[in-house]
Amino acid sequence: MKICVLDGYTLNPGDLSWDAVCSLGECSVYDRTATADEVVDRAADAEIVLTNKVMITDDVMERLPALRYVGVLATGYNVVDIEAARRRGIIVTNIPAYSTASVAQMVFAHLLNITNSVARYSAEIGQWARSRDFCYYDSGLTELAGKTMGIVGLGNTGMATARIALAFGMKVIALTSKTADVLPEGIVPVDRDTLMAEADVISLHCPLTESTREIINARSIAMMRPGVIVINTGRGPLVAEADVAEALRSRRIAAYAADVLSVEPPAADNPLLNVERAYTTPHIAWATIEARRRLMTIAAKNISAFINNNPINVVNK
Repeated sequence: MKICVLDGYTLNPGDLSWDAVCSLGECSVYDRTATADEVVDRAADAEIVLTNKVMITDDVMERLPALRYVGVLATGYNVVDIEAARRRGIIVTNIPAYSTASVAQMVFAHLLNITNSVARYSAEIGQWARSRDFCYYDSGLTELAGKTMGIVGLGNTGMATARIALAFGMKVIALTSKTADVLPEGIVPVDRDTLMAEADVISLHCPLTESTREIINARSIAMMRPGVIVINTGRGPLVAEADVAEALRSRRIAAYAADVLSVEPPAADNPLLNVERAYTTPHIAWATIEARRRLMTIAAKNISAFINNNPINVVNK
């Protein structure tokens, strides 16, 4: 079979190998594909197309008559018109749970940077050199033990984040469909308003749906404790970015940390780019070498299973 990788650079900028995928067919790998016409040109005869962020629309599928399989090189698969693929008999798969540990780690990388001012004090080490005392600090440092972590969504990553929070001695409350009798000890399910009102730290791990879009907004922020920390490693549109920026300026929110934004790369007028105490990383929580190796391995297994007429990780059954 012919395999076409449309945007392989973010998965493999050169430190991994495509051999496991390319051993399964005649393989073409492109770093980036910008337009629908490029998709059609490059994947013209391909039965298998792999995409991360390149859109595979109904129109694109119409122009790729050989296409039988779309492998999304991510967990989220909103880049593919799932209903159109189902109608056309095209299998669509994703890569579940490959970055769970890495994303949960990023939550606490952000949280510890905020509570302990790690990056700032490291950058300002000259202040310590000029200090009259053995230590130097000019702003409050915060201990996590005893604080309440509110987790929105208890899937794989939300649960991994909860376990780390418990290990830090935090109390954990969660907005989840899971009931108390099936949750690990120490995790208490609550409703949305209770979570917003009681959490010292709010971490977002839910899928982006109509009910969760801008779940953090002016109304929910008004419910929060003054000085709350909000962390978003889920999806950018889970927050109303202008409302968060205003809450940072008014100090209603102590800090906002995000690995995702509503538009990526960010638009120049994104309200979070030039506001104090907004800490943004460029969508890298998933990108540890270990997570990307897992992603590559699962992608190859997905293709192999499809070729052997036993597809796995199918999202459009």
